[in-house]
Amino acid sequence: MASIHLQTAVPGPKSRAIFAARAKAVSNGPFHITPVVAAEASGSVITDVDGNRLLDFAAGIGVANLGHCEPSVVAAVRAQTEKFLHTSINVVAYEGYVRVAERLNARMPGPGPHKTYLANSGAEAVENAVKFARAYTGRQAVIAFTNGYHGRTYMALALTAKAHPYKSGFAPFPAEVYRAPFPDFYRWPGTGEAAAECPGDRAAAAPCGLARCLCREAFEAFAEVARVEIGEQNVAAVVIEPVTGEGGFIPAPPSYLGMLRRWCDEHGVVLIFDEVQTGFGRTGTLFACEQTGVAPDLLALAKGLGNGLPISAVTGRAEILDAVGTGGVGGTYCGNPLACAAALAVMDRFDDPATLAHARTLGDELRRRLADWYGRFPRIGQVRGLGPMRALELVVDRRTKEPDKPAAQALLKYCYEHGVVVLSCGTYGNALRFLPPLTTSVEQLHEGLDVVEAGLVSLG
Repeated sequence: MASIHLQTAVPGPKSRAIFAARAKAVSNGPFHITPVVAAEASGSVITDVDGNRLLDFAAGIGVANLGHCEPSVVAAVRAQTEKFLHTSINVVAYEGYVRVAERLNARMPGPGPHKTYLANSGAEAVENAVKFARAYTGRQAVIAFTNGYHGRTYMALALTAKAHPYKSGFAPFPAEVYRAPFPDFYRWPGTGEAAAECPGDRAAAAPCGLARCLCREAFEAFAEVARVEIGEQNVAAVVIEPVTGEGGFIPAPPSYLGMLRRWCDEHGVVLIFDEVQTGFGRTGTLFACEQTGVAPDLLALAKGLGNGLPISAVTGRAEILDAVGTGGVGGTYCGNPLACAAALAVMDRFDDPATLAHARTLGDELRRRLADWYGRFPRIGQVRGLGPMRALELVVDRRTKEPDKPAAQALLKYCYEHGVVVLSCGTYGNALRFLPPLTTSVEQLHEGLDVVEAGLVSLG
């Protein structure tokens, strides 16, 4: 049976009525991509208030990695609600917080010992990772990257690259944040029409051996920022996404990440991987960095950790996590009991090898379909990603690579009107990203991709 079922136009009359009420009652600030109102959701399907069933290829921005209302997560949260809802870990402790930390510590890449701090959101995880790094090193400067997105609180916004809509009108931002170019070789100077790839991408320790090594060029640009604008001895941390999220699903080459790792070791700098969106199976492994051969000092985690419950974490080297004084980090709801129960259920599911095996199958299917589209639709400038975290970039012309945001917006509209929820991303807003729940069946994946393909055809 098809997952998509439309019994009204999308949006339907009930959704339109609720959106009219929203316009009167809710701030204009929160953006909205799909003009439908959910009534219920299960697995990879959202049913709206008009009775339409839509396939969800957004998963709440990469949160519902195990699908909506995953039974084991729901059961764990329900059981916790019958015990207590809140005590605050800073007032009366509870076992769930400790068990989540233990499980994350055990899965953290790199040599231990490791420790964990729990918070509520991805932005909080990133900000606290910076706090730990500054406390540990006694330095202030932080290097982030173009194309990066790290959240909407003030330090996270300072680290985020894109001005509109995230940063415009909110300055000034925290000081001592610097930016280096992300190794986006599709738009790297002098790479031509083709989607450039680094031949050293498959192993962090293996240079490509070419006369022109793009990873080396990108790293030298980073090192120049550190040396000239900051001074290496003043850098506390380097913060990078192994695959950019809002920045367009661009994977950082493993060889480039290896260069960063060696530089951080040489200069006593904390290397932070923001895996808020890439974590918990989104790229086909529990953490994206497992595929790179590079272990960070700290991981910032959120989204898929709670599968819909608000929880985030900083996990990493124990001596860095212990560098802050008692009370130096914390918050009323950080690592709340319901979210910890959900996180433990999530990690149980990822302990089953079948979960990640299916995620990799979805990634293979996505890769094949997108590669086929690249050969058929000249509007697609590049297809890219890692595992089942994939995107296509729309351009006016492949030679000039001029971004085509209107085409991306038209494609999004076509998709939701025909029963598929998808998101755009990228510095220019011209990339379509795929974030289906990792429990989506292969049949559901192709049902949704058929709609996207029809949308591409409709663009002409």
